[in-house]
Amino acid sequence: MQFDPNLIPTTLDLVHLTLAVVVAFLTLLAIVLGLLWAKASKKTPSNVEPVPTITPAPVLRAAPEEGALVFLSLLQQEARFIDFVEEDLSHHADADIGAAARVVHAGCQKLFRQHLELKSIRSEAEGSAIELPRGFDASSIRLSGHVVGEAPFKGVLVHPGWRAESIRLPTIGERHDVRILAPAEVEL
Repeated sequence: MQFDPNLIPTTLDLVHLTLAVVVAFLTLLAIVLGLLWAKASKKTPSNVEPVPTITPAPVLRAAPEEGALVFLSLLQQEARFIDFVEEDLSHHADADIGAAARVVHAGCQKLFRQHLELKSIRSEAEGSAIELPRGFDASSIRLSGHVVGEAPFKGVLVHPGWRAESIRLPTIGERHDVRILAPAEVEL
């Protein structure tokens, strides 16, 4: 896939700026999910003895600590994500940025569907009036606006939130350097 920087817009409007913010947010989400996945894969309950496992030949290894880098590499491979984020967009027209954003969006969406199972935290539609009872899960709901007193709280759902139900990262070779997010390409 060839990326033509001349197709990237030179000015930004609100829609494309929003797309850029969403792309940055998705990057952070991928990194956080990778770190959470790594942390969760290391936890063993203290009252349960680990079950001994038979390890396969050391040709492949799981990459819990490097999960974020593996996912970022996949984003680059499927959506040219790093190329898009690192590109200077100030010299390109909005329409060209939009065209490039469509390619990045389609690749990111494909990758998310292959490797992540995401679920909305709240099932109500954005803009719905909701009530949060006493003892609601404060780690999954962020309050904003004029927050005074204790629950129950009544408010309007601004965003339903996302929860990663599962993540399926590929196994990688023993000598694979996960810090190489995209190898240099040389055409002969």
